[in-house]
Amino acid sequence: MNNIEIFEQGLSQQRILIVGDVMVDSYMWGDVTRISPEAPVPICAITHRESRLGGAANVALNIRAMGANPIICSVLGNDDEGKNFQQIMYDHDMDKRGIISSDSRITTVKTRIIGNGMQMLRVDEEITNPLRTSEEDELIDRVKRIFKTLPINAVIFQDYDKGCLTPRVIEEITAVANRKNALTMVDPKHRNFANFHNVTLFKPNLKELKEGLNIDIDESTPDTMKRDLDAAAKMLHERQNIAIVFITLSAKGVYVCDFRKGTPNSFIIPAHLRTICDVSGAGDTVISVAALALACGLDIESAVDYANMAGGIVCEQVGVVPIDKERLLNELKAEK
Repeated sequence: MNNIEIFEQGLSQQRILIVGDVMVDSYMWGDVTRISPEAPVPICAITHRESRLGGAANVALNIRAMGANPIICSVLGNDDEGKNFQQIMYDHDMDKRGIISSDSRITTVKTRIIGNGMQMLRVDEEITNPLRTSEEDELIDRVKRIFKTLPINAVIFQDYDKGCLTPRVIEEITAVANRKNALTMVDPKHRNFANFHNVTLFKPNLKELKEGLNIDIDESTPDTMKRDLDAAAKMLHERQNIAIVFITLSAKGVYVCDFRKGTPNSFIIPAHLRTICDVSGAGDTVISVAALALACGLDIESAVDYANMAGGIVCEQVGVVPIDKERLLNELKAEK
């Protein structure tokens, strides 16, 4: 079998644990035909509303859309939006055993107002304080119980800086995953950037990399950019024992440095030319497909190529949407 066939046939056997900040992605769709007489702002006449699973839960939707088995582990508020979130999970037939409700937090909601097919405004409701010790205890215990009862192929840490991923949560769950030989994949944000150690794959974007390491990258030529990225990857590997550094470069594609065989193997895969409508959720799709490809046993070059293509596909649609499995597989086969 070729790599695409191995990937396609192996997807249904993968069970992926997603640990991180979940949220409700709320959309208000409407039409804009005039400017408000009260202020120089457009008036959006709302025609319909929709609520979707967002944040780390969008990673789970991508895993499910690819035919694999996701389990979300997170802490919600014990509120109406938390109940709404769990109802959407139920509607999607998602495993809820990793979900915890807390009286001390609110459920994060991001409301996007979209007029004439374009996002006009986003309104966020959230608490970003780190979990309390009792909440950390419950989340870590829940993850340990899942590992005891089910085979887990990979853990994805999906960080949105909302407080669910604390240094203790990261350290203890990484240790459990490593003991169970599960892959550990990280989509970091600034606050916890340096707290991820001994993980399989670390996937910041270029902005997060520069802020996290407090460095600059010379993007003036491909050679200078790759030189500086190689130096940054080496720094991450030496400081945090990262096996694979995977950096998304927006329109310039993706950079990868694999340290697993001792000698670093680094390369850049260019972005596919596409009509970009909305980059929301693209990072969720990229890490989901990369995790699944590696869990299926693919080499890093194929895994990153598949993830890069998947990220481009979802950017062609407005809003946060999961990957279309059949379209991805068809485009991979056409490229081959």
